[in-house]
Amino acid sequence: MSGLVALIGNPKPGSKTRTVALRAAEVVGGRAGLTEPVEVVDLSALGPHLLSPVPSPGVEVALELVAGAEVLLVASPTYKATYTGLLKAFVDRLPPQALRGTVALPLLVMGDPRHALAVEIHLRPLLLELGAVVPTPGLALLEAQIPELDAVLAEWADRVAPQVAATRIRQGVEA
Repeated sequence: MSGLVALIGNPKPGSKTRTVALRAAEVVGGRAGLTEPVEVVDLSALGPHLLSPVPSPGVEVALELVAGAEVLLVASPTYKATYTGLLKAFVDRLPPQALRGTVALPLLVMGDPRHALAVEIHLRPLLLELGAVVPTPGLALLEAQIPELDAVLAEWADRVAPQVAATRIRQGVEA
């Protein structure tokens, strides 16, 4: 089982979503007592292989890493008031209950505050459907908040890290 994995559902390499996800994983991981480095599954590199009828070793490794995560931070930009189709195409390849025992943290980066509920209405239920334990709240981050990212992440981490740590203890993982 891997420690903390960041799954990034932005189709653009080097995106703001990736930057935010990696920083969020570091902050929450540190507060929750996770000491291993963050492992990254960036779907921008895997996109062309997700719908291919030919098996892709890269996709298979990514699926195993995500399914084996102890804590999984799932980040996506908001497209059409929800997460990306790229993220959906990837998680649709996971078997039922693939995230059982995984603590999943949903994060959406958005341009419009009208989409703030998408993290709870769309991304959270997807993770629950896969069997994950999802502390609340997910993070809905406006692009305009990126300049004060550390303050936003500190506030969010203070709310969810205790839940992550408590879940790990309940599951018998040393915090």
